[in-house]
Amino acid sequence: MASNSHDTLAFRLAQILVKLNQGEKLDPQTLAEEFGVNLRTIQRDLNVRFAYLPLVKSGSLYSLDPAFLGQLSIKDIERFAQLAGVRGLFPSLSDDFLRDIFDSRLQSALVVKGHHYEDVSGKEELFRQLEWAIVKRKLISFDYQKADGEKHYSGIEPYKVINQKGIWYLACRDSGKLKTFGLTKIVSISISDDCFSPESSVTEALITEDGVWLSDDKKEVVLKVSKDVAVYFKRRKLVANQVIEKELEDGGLIISTSVGHSNQILPIVRYWIPHLTIISPEGLQDEMEAELKQYLCA
Repeated sequence: MASNSHDTLAFRLAQILVKLNQGEKLDPQTLAEEFGVNLRTIQRDLNVRFAYLPLVKSGSLYSLDPAFLGQLSIKDIERFAQLAGVRGLFPSLSDDFLRDIFDSRLQSALVVKGHHYEDVSGKEELFRQLEWAIVKRKLISFDYQKADGEKHYSGIEPYKVINQKGIWYLACRDSGKLKTFGLTKIVSISISDDCFSPESSVTEALITEDGVWLSDDKKEVVLKVSKDVAVYFKRRKLVANQVIEKELEDGGLIISTSVGHSNQILPIVRYWIPHLTIISPEGLQDEMEAELKQYLCA
């Protein structure tokens, strides 16, 4: 789904939720005319995207159960619309799980950054356990499936469950260090009775950070973008935490970023070869080129 269509969808859903929250009885045909979509689209909004809501249908009119009227804040409505608009993120999860997501406390456990998704079939219970641990600020332990076998982690402070470009991650602190773990590789999770005190700076960083390469020790990377592709980097941020530092006379760009790990930037540079060059830190461009030569000669 294109970004503008996703934004339009979120706006429509938010407006419908406002109407429902105010006690209006909604006629699907009237809504279709108001938002410039066909009747089937509105019916899908009400019957599928809002399946988690306690809607009452009287004839052709839809309304919110009176017991729930006025209980949704504007922030809640925005969150609901965003999540309902990306319902595909939860294809294997039940509507009960969606209802849990919309609890204001559980909502704080999730960060969604993208609208494609990986298959998370069979991970429903893991989601619930992580949500509960995050909300209750409980330390957790788990085994993690690595390429060379399983590794045990204990005393982990869970902060957020993040969806980054369709892949689910647990963002946490391990012995004071920020880390991310792929959810589908987490097994045998256990929740401790011991609690931890989340740091607001970490929570804010998780929400604002581009990507999932987390680190307390970030380094600046400066790149030169050729004139041939500069327009794409000016149109939107193609590099995590991208800042345009200078526009060159030939139409190229100098951009900078701060990354927690070189793997956060190297795949992007390789993708844009020969139009992207690493200026600093010194040696990183040579390191990347050496790796490419080794790969080509293998």
